[in-house]
Amino acid sequence: MATTPPRHLSPRKRPRQTRAAVTLDAIFEATIQVLLREGLHRLTTTRVAERAGVSVGTMYQYFPHKQALLYGLNERYLDIVAAAVEKTCQEKHGTATTHMVEALITTYWRAKTKRSDVTRALYRSAVELDNEALIEAFALRVETATSTMLGSAPDAVYADIALVNTTLLSVIFGTVRNVFERNLSANQQTDIRQELLSMCLAYLAMAAHRATGNPRSV
Repeated sequence: MATTPPRHLSPRKRPRQTRAAVTLDAIFEATIQVLLREGLHRLTTTRVAERAGVSVGTMYQYFPHKQALLYGLNERYLDIVAAAVEKTCQEKHGTATTHMVEALITTYWRAKTKRSDVTRALYRSAVELDNEALIEAFALRVETATSTMLGSAPDAVYADIALVNTTLLSVIFGTVRNVFERNLSANQQTDIRQELLSMCLAYLAMAAHRATGNPRSV
């Protein structure tokens, strides 16, 4: 994700070779394991280095301290989620609105709930970070992808697509976060996911009607 993190959170270097990328993957996975097993307050770069099987010196080459490591982990996670949304939006470009929204909800839901424990841990870790630029970069990528997709729908036109798109994403993101933070059951998740789809489609139909006066549902 192309961001300019605060200077004190910037990695000391970026991987440029395959071996370095593998090392970084091991460090991030070890960070997740330590977060889940020992908690945020017991997370240290030394513990992560030991679990990743790398030296403290190697760790320091990338992340000089705990906050920089957590920033890098959150950046990696958001990049994966944004890329998944972008891929879905490209695939559904020009299709019916119903197909677009259903695919968008499915993609985001799976990305966030596939490892709910990891997502919860990352949200907890983010409170210690100055991650405004990171969140803004993620939001820009997702909003660009989804607004372009919605704008290509053959069955709906919106007077203010930016507002409609931001409202839609706020509803989806907020609902999914509530589901995994409350650790709702599988049956509840299934029911809420279907309700979320119905709610989003109803909102888009209303927004399209306001723009065109056409009562047809999307």
